[in-house]
Amino acid sequence: MRISLTVNGNRHDVDDVWEGESLLYALRERMGLPGSKNACEQGECGSCTVYLDDVPVCSCLVAAGQAQGRSVTTVEGLASDERLHPVQQAFLECGAVQCGFCTPGLIVSTHDLLERNPAPSDPEIREALAGNLCRCTGYEKILDAVRQAASQ
Repeated sequence: MRISLTVNGNRHDVDDVWEGESLLYALRERMGLPGSKNACEQGECGSCTVYLDDVPVCSCLVAAGQAQGRSVTTVEGLASDERLHPVQQAFLECGAVQCGFCTPGLIVSTHDLLERNPAPSDPEIREALAGNLCRCTGYEKILDAVRQAASQ
């Protein structure tokens, strides 16, 4: 089947999408957007989080066909004019990027949190990021990055 959708502000027509193919697979393998990561394929780790019509979703759980005619924003789409988004920059500056596998989902989740609540408390940050698993850090640098992004 063919799907047409807008990804990071650009229209995409994707051919040969098979029934049951995930949005994550379509983004990574068919559209060449490797930012969202494929880790658990069960919606448990958050590494594949993207916006679907401005709502964060685990793209591994969304069938690609469900994105027909809709808008998707990936971690790549948060940057603009060759400049990193302040959340992306904060993750770099605070050393919150280690292996990088969880980073795209954490950045999208942080972006969503700060859009809803520009000055979150530590418990609010922890709750907002609870769906994102990181196996490399103790989360402190990630929390530091969220705090820094919130302060900007």
